[in-house]
Amino acid sequence: MTTDRPPFLVVGHLNKVHGTKGELFVWPLTDYPETHFAPGVVHRAGDEDASQPCASLPPLTIESVRPYRKGFLARFEGCESRSDAEALRGRYLLRPFEEIDSLREGEVFYHELLGAEVATRAGAAVGTVKEVYPLRTADLIEVAGPDGEVVLPLLPQFVVGFDRERRRVVVDPPEGLLP
Repeated sequence: MTTDRPPFLVVGHLNKVHGTKGELFVWPLTDYPETHFAPGVVHRAGDEDASQPCASLPPLTIESVRPYRKGFLARFEGCESRSDAEALRGRYLLRPFEEIDSLREGEVFYHELLGAEVATRAGAAVGTVKEVYPLRTADLIEVAGPDGEVVLPLLPQFVVGFDRERRRVVVDPPEGLLP
C-alpha cells in the first residue's frame, strides 16, 4: 500500500444545529457510518480547508447519536446549548487514518486516486486524475491528459483496476468516449 496517506480523513460534516440542547445534524461522508458515529467515538473538528484538526477546538467525543433522515443527530460532550453547537456548525469531522476501517476488496480511498496515472486496458496513456466528484448516481474522476480533459464514471464497467503500488488506474471506456 502507498505510504502517502494523510494523517486524517474526513468522515462527516456538521451541517446544522438541531434544537436547543446542543445537537447537530451530521452528514456522513463515509461508507462505514456505524464505526464513526457511535457514543464514545472521538472526532476532531477540521480547520478551514478540513485538512488538519482546528487547533483552537478540543477533540469532540460523541455523547449521544441517533439516525435522522439521511444522517445522524449527534451531541458531543461539553456541547450543552444551541450556541455551543453553533460554534461547531459547518465544520468537517476528522478521524486519524489509523482509526479508519480497512477497505474491502476493490475499494479505494479517493486521496489515492488524485494524481494517479490513468491508462486504458491496452496500455495507452489517458492522463492523470485531477479530481474526484462524489455524486449520488456514480462517482466521477476528471482526467487531464495531452488530448484534453475527460470525465469518467467510477464504475466497474469503466474503471477495471487500480494498482496501489504504481498509482495507476486502468480504464476500459466505450468507443468514442476518449478524445
